[in-house]
Amino acid sequence: MAQISKVEAQTEIRLSADKFYDIFRNKIYLLPKICTQEFKDGKLLQGDWNSVGCVREWSYTAAGNTETVRETIEANDDQNKAITFNMLNGDAMKYYNSYKPNINVTAAGRGSLVKWTIE
Repeated sequence: MAQISKVEAQTEIRLSADKFYDIFRNKIYLLPKICTQEFKDGKLLQGDWNSVGCVREWSYTAAGNTETVRETIEANDDQNKAITFNMLNGDAMKYYNSYKPNINVTAAGRGSLVKWTIE
């Protein structure tokens, strides 16, 4: 049976690329306050909130259930406004051998274009 190894999606948002990237790069601890229905809690387990190798644990809602995930930042590319995460363990890992989300933000008119890639 064939397996999907990569999923990509793009969305336009009404926020500048710099501001959106700054939230994910430097202020990701604010996600439970920004997205109150999706993110319930965030905890820093190792390092600081925005350095490569830090470990964070999130409680989030998926399909009406509260789940958790432990992740690390694998790479930050400030010039291209890109961040690669690596999911270490948690509920999502029951369904995937690996789960590496990447976001890349580019300016687009008055807002920005966010490309989400999951490998």
